[in-house]
Amino acid sequence: MTQHSSHNLPYRSDIDGLRAFAVLSVVLYHFGLPLQGGFVGVDVFFVISGFLIGGLLWREYDHTGRIWLTNFYVRRFRRLAPAFFVMVLVTAAVAWAILLPFEYREFGKAAIASTVYLSNVLFFRQAGYFDAASEEKPLLHTWSLAVEEQFYIFLPLLILLLARSRRGLLAALIGCWLLSLTACIIATPTHPMAAFYLFPFRAWEMLSGVLLAIWGYQTRRQWRGYASLSWLGLILLVLSVVLIPAGPMFPGILAIVPVLGTVLILANGTGQNPVNRMLSHPRVVFFGLISYSLYLWHWPVYTLSTYLRGDDGTLLEALVWMAVSVAIAWLSWKFVENPVRRARGIPGGVVLSAMAIASLGTLALAGWIFKTDGLPNRFGPEARTHIAATGDFLQDWSRCYIADDLPLDGLEVCPIGPEGAPKVLVWGDSHVRAFKEGLDLAAHEAGVPGLIIWRAGCAPLFGLRKVESAATPAQNTACTQANLQIQQSFTRLQSLETVLLVGRWAYYVSGTGVGLDAENVIDIHPTDGAERLTLTQPQLISSAARETVTFLNERFENVYVLRQPPEIAQYSAQLAAREAAHQGMALAATPKTEPVMSRDTLALRAAISDAPWLPLAEAGAIHWIDSWPRFCTADTCSAIHDDIGQYFDNNHITNSAARRVRDLFTPVFASVTRQSALVETAGQ
Repeated sequence: MTQHSSHNLPYRSDIDGLRAFAVLSVVLYHFGLPLQGGFVGVDVFFVISGFLIGGLLWREYDHTGRIWLTNFYVRRFRRLAPAFFVMVLVTAAVAWAILLPFEYREFGKAAIASTVYLSNVLFFRQAGYFDAASEEKPLLHTWSLAVEEQFYIFLPLLILLLARSRRGLLAALIGCWLLSLTACIIATPTHPMAAFYLFPFRAWEMLSGVLLAIWGYQTRRQWRGYASLSWLGLILLVLSVVLIPAGPMFPGILAIVPVLGTVLILANGTGQNPVNRMLSHPRVVFFGLISYSLYLWHWPVYTLSTYLRGDDGTLLEALVWMAVSVAIAWLSWKFVENPVRRARGIPGGVVLSAMAIASLGTLALAGWIFKTDGLPNRFGPEARTHIAATGDFLQDWSRCYIADDLPLDGLEVCPIGPEGAPKVLVWGDSHVRAFKEGLDLAAHEAGVPGLIIWRAGCAPLFGLRKVESAATPAQNTACTQANLQIQQSFTRLQSLETVLLVGRWAYYVSGTGVGLDAENVIDIHPTDGAERLTLTQPQLISSAARETVTFLNERFENVYVLRQPPEIAQYSAQLAAREAAHQGMALAATPKTEPVMSRDTLALRAAISDAPWLPLAEAGAIHWIDSWPRFCTADTCSAIHDDIGQYFDNNHITNSAARRVRDLFTPVFASVTRQSALVETAGQ
C-alpha cells in the first residue's frame, strides 16, 4: 500500500496500474461484488511494496555501502502517516456516534495496535469462538499496513547487519524468502489465522518483490521483457481474484498465484504491449494514484455504513458507498497525502516530531476510549438496557481446566460451588454456559460441590452424532466422542450423586434455529442401531432421551432436566441495542427486533421441545425443572425483566438472568444434601 518511492527511481505508470488492479479488487470484494478472491489485492500490494522499497534500499546500499535509517523512516512517515492519522481520527468521530460501547472499546484497542504497527497481532489473537464479525472492526484492514511496517523494520536492519558481505546478504534474503514461503505453506492448513495475519508467514511475498528489484538492478534490466509474460501475469491475477476462495486454505500455496502474476508484470512492465498500455491508461492510473487512500478509507466506509444500515443493502447501495469511498480517497490524496509528500522543505526532524506527536495524541485518545469502556453514557436508558445485556455473558472460567487423567482426560471440566469432590454433574450445551453464574451461586449457597461439562451445539444425550451448519466436521466428531467418554466415565466418578441435563432441546428436535438464527441447521443421526435409522429427528431425540435417562437412573438417585427457557425468536441484545442507539438517525436500518412474544406464538415450538421429556417426567424417571414461569406471564414471554436484559441472543440468557433464577436449581443441590443425610443416618 506504498505510494511512489523516490525521485531516484524512474516513475512507472504500469505500477500505478497494478496498484489500481489491487485496490479495486479489494474494494469490490469487500462491498460484496462477485469477486471470490478479491482479497488477493493485498498480496499484490505486498509484492509491489517490496519491489519499490527493496529496490530503493538496495540502490542506496550499493552506492554507499550502508543505508540511512533516519532518512528511510522520514520518507515512509511523510508518505504514509498523515493519511493514516486523519483516517483514524475521522473514523473515531463517526464510530463515537454509532458504535455500541463494547464495540467502541474494541475500536480503541485496535487504534492503539494499529498506531504501533501491531494490529495484525491483535486481530490474530482475537480470532476465535467469541470473535466479533469482521464487519464490526473498522480498523481491521490495518493488519496489512502493520505487516508491511514490520517488514520494513526487519529489512533495513538485516541489510545493516550483513552490510559487509554482499553475498552473505543475498544468501540471507533468499534464505528468508524460502523459510517464509515454506512456513506459510506448512502452517496454512493447521494454523490458517497465523499464516494469514502474521509477518513471518507473509514476508516471502514482499521478499519476492525485493529479490526481483535486486536482480533487475544487478543485471541493469530495463523491465521491457516479453509481452507473453505480461499476459501470463495478468491471467494469473485475474484467475486469482475470480477463483481463489476465502477460507482456511489461504494464503498457503494458493498465494503463489497472485504473487507470481505480480512479479511477471513488474518484470515486464515497461515493454510496449497491450497489458502495459492498459495498466498505463490515465483512468487506471488515477485509481493507482489514490490507491493508498482508497485502501485506507474504503473499509471504514464499508463497515460503518453496513453497521448503520444493516446487512440487507442492495447492489445500488453498495455502488453508492463505493463512490463515497472513492470521493473521500481523492480528497485524502489531494489535500493530505500530496501536500505533505511534496513539501520537501520540511526538515526530517520536524517530520519525526510531528509523527511522534500524532502517535501520542492518537494513543491518548484510543487509550481513553478503551479505559472508559467505550463511553457507555453516550446513549439513552432504553439503549443502555440492551447494551448492558450485550456484555452480560462474560464469565470467570479460571477454575476450568482440561482434565489430564481418567476418566475425563482431554475434556474441559469446570468446578462450581465450594471446593471438594463433585456431588452434582451439570452436563449440556452452550445453555449450560449461559446458566453458569446461577449454577455456581446456587451450589455455593447449598454448600455442595459440582462439576460443569459443556460443549456448544452438543446435546447431552448418548448414542447420537450431529452434522451442524455452525460447526466444523472436527467439532461434530468431537461432540460424539466427548459424549461417549462421559458415558463411560460414570462408573469411575464415584462422588457424583445427581445429574442435571441442560440443552436447547427445540433446536435438536426441530433441526433448525428460529427467528434471527433460523439459518442454523443441525441434523442428528444415531451412532448405532439399524432400527433407529428410520426414525425422524423428533423420534430419534425422544429415543435418545429415554435411553440416556435409563442409563443415568441405573447409576444416580436423581436425574434432573431443565426445561429450555422460551426462545425470543426476533431478539438479539446487540441488534436491539443498535436499533435503540440509532433511533432517529438518518440512514438507520428499520428495526426488526421484538423483545416480547406471546405464549401462543411460542406454543408449537415449546411443545416439540418438551415432547421428549414430559413422558419421562410423568413416569417419575426425571425431575422436570420448568424455567418458563421465570421469564413469562400468563400471556407473554419477555427478554426484559425489571428493565434488566435477560437474554444475550434469542435463546441464551444473561448472567443477570441466571443469577435471578438460580433458585430453580435449589432442588438439584438440596437432593444431594438429603441423600447425604440419609446415608449418614443409615450409617448410624
